Amino acid sequence: MGLFSRKRQVHEIAPDEIFLDSSNLPGHETSQFEGRVVAPLSQRAIIAFGILFCLLVAAFGVRAFSLEVRNGDTYAEISRNNTLQRSLLFAERGLILDREGYELAWNQALPEAATSTSPQDLPQFPLRTYTRLPGLSHVLGYIQYPKSDREGNWWREEFIGVSGSELAFDEKLRGENGNRMVETNARGDVERENIIAPAQRGQDLRLTIDADVQSHLYSILSAHAKSLGYVGGAAAIMDVHTGELLALTSFPEYDNNAFTEGDSAVVRAALSNPNTPLLNRAVSGLYTPGSIVKPMFAAAALNEGIISPEKKILSKGAITIPNPYDPSKPSIFRDWTAHGLVDMREAIAVSSDEYFYTVGGGYGGQQGLGITKIDAYSKMFGLGSTTGFIFNGEAEGVIPTPTWKAQVFGPDDPWRIGDTYNTAIGQYGFQMTPLQALRFTAAIANGGTLMTPRLSTTTPEHKVSVGIPDQYLKVAREGMRLAVTSNRSDSTLALFRIAGIQLAGKTGTAQVGARNQWVNVWSVGFWPYDNPRYAFAVVYERGPGATPVGTGHGMKPFFEWLVANHPEYLN
Repeated sequence: MGLFSRKRQVHEIAPDEIFLDSSNLPGHETSQFEGRVVAPLSQRAIIAFGILFCLLVAAFGVRAFSLEVRNGDTYAEISRNNTLQRSLLFAERGLILDREGYELAWNQALPEAATSTSPQDLPQFPLRTYTRLPGLSHVLGYIQYPKSDREGNWWREEFIGVSGSELAFDEKLRGENGNRMVETNARGDVERENIIAPAQRGQDLRLTIDADVQSHLYSILSAHAKSLGYVGGAAAIMDVHTGELLALTSFPEYDNNAFTEGDSAVVRAALSNPNTPLLNRAVSGLYTPGSIVKPMFAAAALNEGIISPEKKILSKGAITIPNPYDPSKPSIFRDWTAHGLVDMREAIAVSSDEYFYTVGGGYGGQQGLGITKIDAYSKMFGLGSTTGFIFNGEAEGVIPTPTWKAQVFGPDDPWRIGDTYNTAIGQYGFQMTPLQALRFTAAIANGGTLMTPRLSTTTPEHKVSVGIPDQYLKVAREGMRLAVTSNRSDSTLALFRIAGIQLAGKTGTAQVGARNQWVNVWSVGFWPYDNPRYAFAVVYERGPGATPVGTGHGMKPFFEWLVANHPEYLN
């Protein structure tokens, strides 16, 4: 047969030719089941698996039918009523403490009812409470609580510091709110709850003030001022080397607990009170200083070399300036009494206006500073600008100058020598805050360093030099001490001779009102005289013009109390 007619020969492969003995295969892996015969799956197993699968499909189908068809409306309603909402976790506000750790502002424990997730079930946050010690409202301030609308949505989620330390240190005190997710069912029951972010508590704030000292300072001075018919006042004490405030108080004060709680009756009464209890007079009150500026201008005159400390000037009771337009009506600038011949230290001790008219504006051959230098030295001692204190609303004050007068009274009333005389004794348009008065007094006491007042030790120190050598400031200090120790009948602070404390100071009286029917009275000073540590400033606001008693009579019982109760502050 030909090639194409020959039948194909088929050779069947025997099983033993396929499945060779594994022992004859080099490198054979027994673990991989190479060379083994796998038994096929039985028909019975396949049928059993199929039946089980059908049963599972049928069960899921029945359940789906029950959920979607038979009970679909019921479960849809439940689904609609189940809610998942964010619930706030309010941060606890930090405590406010005095320098000794005494609690001045704290938080009440959150009651059990506050665990409800509904904002209407108030309170959901710790309530703020302030000490009931008098004299601390302005320095502590108050807050506003978080607020929700009628539907329970929080439109204000934070505690808001409104005034005082609560506002000034709000970022430190407030902390950070947390939140949680809460699922409730149709009946309002909580199904599950997860805290997403825990609340972070605010930091505690330790103030530099001594609550006991400040409370007694307020109580003694406010009672004294009220008995004499003064509208209000302020007082402050500061460490002359660090700027730390030992006390900072204003009277009358307001109820900061009631303001925090939103007591509308108390709030309305305070807002309508003509004595303005909401005004922090120590920081924002502006007052004509009167004679408390004399030690400052004495040091300025020495620094300018226009007079020596020993030169005496005759105080006859008044300076008379001829009137070039009407010789029959000379300008008379009166002293409060005739002091005779006084040098600089004595002039400070007896508060001679006539001496400082002469040193300020010049008279009878004695050169004066002049208004330009009076303005310059006032600014060097921090007047006419804020002190840098941390509270909002600090007033700048006014230093009278020709420019200021032109702006206030117009060009038809030019600056005159009498305006310089009155400015030199702290009158005319001069205005300053008690905090500014405290600051320049501290600079005289510490040798010429102007400190920024501090209410917390965490606030950095800030200080600048007034640019006057201490030898001239020392003369001013000696005059302020002489006001206490002098046996002269016209000495102004003999009542500060108190056993156990060496005080030096200066008083001031300023007439106010269209007819000079009111007075503001001051006292400033420092202690101990030999090595000054603390300065103080006190003002009583708008008392009857005939009032013969000043702030010194209020400070005397305070210093007597301080000697008896806080010897740690005496030296």
